[in-house]
Amino acid sequence: MKVLVAGGAGFIGSNLTEELLREGHQVVCIDNLSLGNTNNLSALMESPAFIFYEGDICDKNFLAHVFEKEKLDYVFHLAANSDIQASAKNPDVEYRNTYTTTYQILSCMREYGVKKIFFASTSAVYGDKPGELLDENTSRLEPVSYYGAAKLGREALISAFSYMNDLKALIFRFPNVIGPHLTHGVIFDFIKKLKSDPKNLEILGDGNQTKPYIYVEDSVKAILKFMDTDEEKKENVIFYNIGVNTATSVKRIADILCEEMGLANVRYHFTGGTGGWKGDVPRFLYCLDKVHNAGWCAENESDEAVRKTIQIILASKID
Repeated sequence: MKVLVAGGAGFIGSNLTEELLREGHQVVCIDNLSLGNTNNLSALMESPAFIFYEGDICDKNFLAHVFEKEKLDYVFHLAANSDIQASAKNPDVEYRNTYTTTYQILSCMREYGVKKIFFASTSAVYGDKPGELLDENTSRLEPVSYYGAAKLGREALISAFSYMNDLKALIFRFPNVIGPHLTHGVIFDFIKKLKSDPKNLEILGDGNQTKPYIYVEDSVKAILKFMDTDEEKKENVIFYNIGVNTATSVKRIADILCEEMGLANVRYHFTGGTGGWKGDVPRFLYCLDKVHNAGWCAENESDEAVRKTIQIILASKID
C-alpha cells in the first residue's frame, strides 16, 4: 500500500513511518519541519520505499502536486501544532498548522479519490470534566484550549468530508504521548531547570496534575492494528480513546527525573493552583473499554512510559 504520512518528520509521524516501512508499505512523507526534524528520518532516507517532501501542507498547489504524482491509497494525518502552550500565546498557530492543514488534505483526498484517513486527535476535545469518565460517546465536547478547539474542529471536518465523499476515517483521541523523538513538554522543561539549578525545581501548579502518559510505540501499534477500518461497518468515522490504565502526576515525573539524574534533596517550588497554565486540564479519566474490547491494550503503563522517555532524552544529551 502507498501511504502519505503528513507530519512524518515529527514525533509520532516519524515513529509511525518507521513501522509502516518495516511492514512493507511505501511511504510518502510531507513535513514543513517547523516541529519535525529530518534527523528523525535519517535512517530511512536511503530506502527505495520512502519519499520525502519538504513543504507546506497549507499550500494547496504543492499538496495537490504530491497527490497527483504519488497516487496514494491512505493518508495518516499527523501534521499539526503539538505545543499547547505555544498556541495559548498565539492562537493563529492552531488555525494555520492544525485546522487549515486538515481542510487541504481532505480537499485533496476528495479531488484525487483517496478514501481512507487516520487522524490523531486528543483528549483535549473533551474539555475540563474532573471526575467524569470520558468515553467515545461523551456529550458536551467543550475544549478549554485553542489546541483542543482546533482538534475538535478537525474532527468535524473529517466527519463531514467522510459522509459527503464516502471516506472511511479512523480517529484516535490520544492522551499525552511520549517517547523517542519527543521535542517538548514537561520532561524537557524539568531537565532544563535542573541542569541550571540541581538543587531547586520550579513546578507549575500544585504538582498534583495527573494524566495518563502513553509510550509512542504503543500508540503506533494501535494505529497499525486499526488502520484498515471495518468495511462492513456503516460508520464513516470510527473513534477510539487510546490510553493506559494508569496516570502520572507532575510531581511523580519530577521524582522519576531526579532519580534518573542522580539528584538528591532537590527542593520543589510550586507556583500554586490546580493547573499548570490557562487551558491546561489538570486531570481526566478515560474509559478504554471500546479499544480494549477491540483487542488492543498498551504494553507500557504511565510511569514506565515516563521513565523510558526520560532515559532516552538524558542519553541523547539534549539540553
